[in-house]
Amino acid sequence: MSRKKRTRYVCSNCGWESSQWLGACGSCSRWNTLEEFHIPENDGQKTHKSRLQTTGKTAMKPVTLDEIPVSEADRTVTGMSELDRVLGGGMMPGSFILLGGDPGIGKSTLALQWASLLSGQKTLYVSGEESLAQIRQRAHRLEVRPDHLHLYTETEIMQVIEAARHEKPGILIIDSIQTVYHSTMQSMPGTTAQIRECAALLMQLAKQENITVIAIGHVTKDGDLAGPRILEHMVDTVLQFEGDKQSHHRILRTLKNRFGPAQEVGIFEMDSGGLREVANPSELFLSEFNPAVSGNAVVCSMEGTRPLLIEIQALVTPTSYGMPQRTASGFDHRRLSLLLAVLEKRCGWQFGQHDVFLNVAGGLKLTETACDLGVAAALVSSLSGKAAGEPVVMIGEVGLGAEIRRVAQLDRRLEEAETMGFRHAIVPKGFKGGGQEIKVSAVSNINDALKTSGLDG
Repeated sequence: MSRKKRTRYVCSNCGWESSQWLGACGSCSRWNTLEEFHIPENDGQKTHKSRLQTTGKTAMKPVTLDEIPVSEADRTVTGMSELDRVLGGGMMPGSFILLGGDPGIGKSTLALQWASLLSGQKTLYVSGEESLAQIRQRAHRLEVRPDHLHLYTETEIMQVIEAARHEKPGILIIDSIQTVYHSTMQSMPGTTAQIRECAALLMQLAKQENITVIAIGHVTKDGDLAGPRILEHMVDTVLQFEGDKQSHHRILRTLKNRFGPAQEVGIFEMDSGGLREVANPSELFLSEFNPAVSGNAVVCSMEGTRPLLIEIQALVTPTSYGMPQRTASGFDHRRLSLLLAVLEKRCGWQFGQHDVFLNVAGGLKLTETACDLGVAAALVSSLSGKAAGEPVVMIGEVGLGAEIRRVAQLDRRLEEAETMGFRHAIVPKGFKGGGQEIKVSAVSNINDALKTSGLDG
């Protein structure tokens, strides 16, 4: 006699559950994100029992802080400085790391090179998407032949955990979390319930066996990690692999890190031999900068603890359509609309009959408001057709009244600009720093900044 089943609806965006289908999620208000799956009445007890049986551990008792033995867990350094930077200095034993990125961006390549660097630890690479022959072919292309790397093709999560307990690796790589499944669950691999269940078991394995687990995850069309948002809260570190697949630049960003600073970035170059770290990212992003061309500006963005000089490119041209286009690559579209409104209302520059195209050179995505002044200057430069002439770095947040607001860590930004050979910087008024050889012009609003840089027309 078949067991009775319960029907649940789970939001694929935030993990919220409902007993009935709704058009919009009751938690995150996203539409058409509720997915249906069936749970047998006794399935929860069976799954819980199977977990206890596979752990081989007795139930722990509450203890005080004094009863916990003190041990200094040393980080595992990979030897690749850009990778160690985003990890906060290396990998912590027993941590759970989630690596996400667009299809074809190079996640599996990064994971394989990552594993090859860890020569001091046994690594188990579990692939649910490629065969052993395909992995060997990639390893041959990357010239990766580590003796400590063991390959395993399996998608059933309990088989993976059993193999990890038997092999006792220091590093466990899962490629990918969307392909593994629990056989006691009725839903298909990649669904919300499967991802959440498999992630919970992997987290349990990492903490109990002191194994560093690296799980590769796919992303949605919006660029978010696929699966419930609870997955990002469960893991210790979330890494996002970014970049244009048509370009050779790749950016590894830390979205979350319990053992180090977040929003750190590592810069890589992709070639036929795999990923190569970039020692001086500012030089890379400014390699083709031409100050004599209108519509160009240089900003300094703090990515974690690292200041980066980045080129902003703007193209403003009369529109041929009734509705002007507003296109931004690497910059928030709504922030661009705000800056255009400020330039029109407060500064008198008219963009209403012009198409506006904005691009951040190098494929980097800017989220810091300290780049506002450089974006505004690039827009005005393209509209007027006048270039600054001399290289100048523009740093400052633009307010709704066209005022230039202060930004954090201005001294470090100026030091980076001076290191890259810039001799002039425009910053918000009230800057109290000193000791730099670079010329610093403090301004209070956009008009003063444009006049100082020679872009006031």
